[in-house]
Amino acid sequence: MDSARKTQLSQARLSMQPAAIKGRGAASFVDGRFAVRTAHGEDDGWGSVYEDADLAPRPDTVVTEETARSIISRNDSPDIAFGQSVNPYRGCEHGCVYCFARPSHAYLELSPGLDFETRLFAKTNAAERLQNELARPGYQCAPIALGINTDSYQPIERRFRITRGVIEVLDACSHPFSLITKNASIVRDVEVLASMAQRGLVSVYFSVTTLDNQLSARMEPRASAPHARLKAMRTLAQAGVPVGVMVAPVIAMINDGEIERILEAAHEAGARAAGYVLLRLPHELKQVWRDWLRLHYPDRAEHVMSLIQQMSGGKDYDSRFGHRMRGHGPFAQLIEQRFQKAWKRHGFGRLPALDTSRFVAPRKPTPQMELF
Repeated sequence: MDSARKTQLSQARLSMQPAAIKGRGAASFVDGRFAVRTAHGEDDGWGSVYEDADLAPRPDTVVTEETARSIISRNDSPDIAFGQSVNPYRGCEHGCVYCFARPSHAYLELSPGLDFETRLFAKTNAAERLQNELARPGYQCAPIALGINTDSYQPIERRFRITRGVIEVLDACSHPFSLITKNASIVRDVEVLASMAQRGLVSVYFSVTTLDNQLSARMEPRASAPHARLKAMRTLAQAGVPVGVMVAPVIAMINDGEIERILEAAHEAGARAAGYVLLRLPHELKQVWRDWLRLHYPDRAEHVMSLIQQMSGGKDYDSRFGHRMRGHGPFAQLIEQRFQKAWKRHGFGRLPALDTSRFVAPRKPTPQMELF
């Protein structure tokens, strides 16, 4: 690419007005809250660079390999069911516009908008670090939630296979874990998952936001299509892996009308537990979401935001524990009632508890290898 072209694209990025980008969820490079410099473009009256479709930004996915200093994250939030987690990647190529983890990219001085889904980081030493941390004398075994912040089976897992390496470490020492994904590529690991399931060491949840392929393509462009997730769910269930479904996030006037259909389809595919979470809009995600909403649903954008605010005490987001996942108010209560009725009608329950009694701490790697 010549220098003039690079300059044009750089200017396009800086002066960018939100515009739908094929294969991407976010519509712009929203500035992070820790950004040292920000840029704002103004039309000089000579025509926008975006009138030339070739200049519209189509950022490629760039992956940076990094060495993690630690890999197990601890959590004590009262409204989250797990106490520790492992995230093999930072950023997520799925590009889900609603992802609550987008603001975490601001800590890297990157945009929670397009950078979150195009500037990714792979923790290539994740399996090694995990083995070392599990081998520590004071480690107390408790189920690990795999890939909570960003999806462990996002497309770049095909290349890096970090998630597979982490699972192999957990398998070798009989350590229980759960994971949630929206990528059907998890079926490539069905054999090891099935083996661990026989020992009560694993459960899998699939996130299903919609059954509408067109809505899914706009809202979560590089995640597996809804029917592919249901097929993967069936494959794992038939292999003996306990499977559940998360209807997440539920968004007023966008996908809330599908709650009952999603639960029915998931139960048919083998899911035996179910949950839901309302749309959460922390920090910069408020702007990312509003940009997307105005682009794709300009006719109802204000109504959608009004309902979201009604469930969040008049704000875009209520971050208080006990409120952020479920909201409050009449519309939130209606969603909960509908979900509970469908949950009972289809006979959902709880997945089996994971077994921590089998855990055997791995040996720390030594220069003498395994000679003794």
